Amino acid sequence: MDRATIEDSLRRATEHLLSLQDDEGWWKGDLETNVTMDAEDLLLRQFLGIRTAEQTAATAEWIRSQQREDGTWGTFHGGPPELSTSVEAYVALRLAGDDPEAPHMRAAAEYVRGAGGIAATRVFTRIWLALFGWWPWERLPEMPPEIMFLPKWLPLNIYAFGCWARQTIVPLTVVSALRPVRPAPFALTELHTDPDNPFPLRPLAPPTTWDGFFERLDMVLHAYHKRAVRPLRRLALNQARRWIVERQEADGCWGGIQPPAVYSLIALHLLGYELDHPVMRAGLEAFERFTVHTEDGARWLEACQSPVWDTCLATIALVDAGVAPDHPALVKATDWMLGEEITTKGDWAVQRPQLSPGGWAFEFHNDTYPDIDDTAEVVLALRRVAPSHPHPDRVAAAADRGVAWNLGMQSKNGAWGAFDVDNTSTLPNKLPFCDFGEVVDPPSADVTAHVVEMLADVGMADDPRTRRGVEWLLANQEEDGSWFGRWGTNYIYGTGSVLPALVAAGVPVSDPAIRRAVRWLEERQNQDGGWGEDMRSYEDPEKWSGRGDSTASQTAWALMALLAAGEGPDRASASGDGPGSAPDDGRGSAAVERGVRWLVATQLPEGSWDEPQFTGTGFPWDFSINYHLYRLVFPVTALGRYLHGNPVLGQAGRAT
Repeated sequence: MDRATIEDSLRRATEHLLSLQDDEGWWKGDLETNVTMDAEDLLLRQFLGIRTAEQTAATAEWIRSQQREDGTWGTFHGGPPELSTSVEAYVALRLAGDDPEAPHMRAAAEYVRGAGGIAATRVFTRIWLALFGWWPWERLPEMPPEIMFLPKWLPLNIYAFGCWARQTIVPLTVVSALRPVRPAPFALTELHTDPDNPFPLRPLAPPTTWDGFFERLDMVLHAYHKRAVRPLRRLALNQARRWIVERQEADGCWGGIQPPAVYSLIALHLLGYELDHPVMRAGLEAFERFTVHTEDGARWLEACQSPVWDTCLATIALVDAGVAPDHPALVKATDWMLGEEITTKGDWAVQRPQLSPGGWAFEFHNDTYPDIDDTAEVVLALRRVAPSHPHPDRVAAAADRGVAWNLGMQSKNGAWGAFDVDNTSTLPNKLPFCDFGEVVDPPSADVTAHVVEMLADVGMADDPRTRRGVEWLLANQEEDGSWFGRWGTNYIYGTGSVLPALVAAGVPVSDPAIRRAVRWLEERQNQDGGWGEDMRSYEDPEKWSGRGDSTASQTAWALMALLAAGEGPDRASASGDGPGSAPDDGRGSAAVERGVRWLVATQLPEGSWDEPQFTGTGFPWDFSINYHLYRLVFPVTALGRYLHGNPVLGQAGRAT
């Protein structure tokens, strides 16, 4: 493919990306998950007595549109049916007035019964049902609010959980203690496998196993619930209440994500907060900002919003695509990111009390939980613009604070988690209460790679802390040459993150670890020239690792990795004449050329790409995300580096 065609593709993509910037300077694509967000929104409003006919009809329209031909709902595009999701969607449609004898409802109910019925759903689904008497509280795992009193050095204290789980568990201890039941508007007998025994007991695991131990501990906690010391229980509930209220963000949400927000509202309402209380009012108003209205009148909710993440990635992409760093859009984006710096301490300070703040969060408002990944990428974005910014010293100072904060958040094994330090206990995952998704935050390859890349970019490639990160990455390479992706799908994301970081940190592209990763990517390239990986790689890596329909974002990740490894383009045919270009050291990779051709051939007229597949990860396998900006921002980065050279090759790791 001739260079002019690729340049035209990049130009259209760049112009489209620029056109999506908000007047305030940020970018934000929709963050799509699954219909449990929408079903739980209706259930919350039913519980609080504020559900309206208009909201219900619009939400039901969306939920129906996501139902598959077999009557089920899944958690990602093209994925298998998911029982708990289907139950929650079904209940929401019953709230909307759908007749249980209607074909789409009968098909859903038949699937639910065949998959084990309500009794086989996850704990969180049964908690929602318990709020209306559809499931007994006695048949749910117990999580007493007295957990608030456990010191941080004891196992299973609240700071042993990842921040997202911690924010959810604290309000749920209140709900679990008070066990509210609102009148059910209808019965759900059609969702039980045996209506005569709708709440069957599950057999206990052997007492010598962790599952068996915690199941028996849960029996003790249930007994304690009946005999809880009242003054102690009141004190625990009051401490939980203060903890929740203190962590409400400026926009009214909690942690910028849906689960702690809905449970915090329920918990506070149970503790006496009326709906017109400022805390409750702000919390409910936050959901309006998370609401997406479609052109055909449907309504769905984002589980979270990603403006900081999208803005730093867009800034990096545009500069790497050849947009001048002093372009007004990039200066405006930089100013907005500077305004989002978090200068106060949050929960991370429990483990790092002496560390000064200086990070960025994922969302518009989440000062309690800045994250290491966003901070690393924001620093990389700021440094691309800083020399041309009207106030370069201000930009540099913010970047320096971000670097210092990230260094202070390094775990003892040399790697980095997303939100906390050394959040690696395996015990929280074993609790019967925690049967949905990851509840701890151990270091991961993708986050560690982004930090290493950032440290190399600021000239710290030889710093002992950077070298420890590099050593951890090399030690955690999969046998096949890939890296596991915690926050993106999956091995393509992990490998696409790690290779640029290793090369930036000075690992030569001839290193065996680099060559194994290159071979893995080449072997996983699809026949059409793109790359793709299905979410099922988290459950069945042997079958799905690096396998799936080609997507724009995953093809871009593979290209970014190959380009970092010196795999092309052949500089004789595509000279690196842009800023930061590498010398003529490309290997002229056929895989790279085919990947670029796939991107150009599948581009839509307006400059973006179609990507219904989910390529983002909340909890591996359990909670999948379609970041709507990924399909644009990463191809812009990849095509820019193809045409103008790979920035990391200008720093270190030249082909040898």
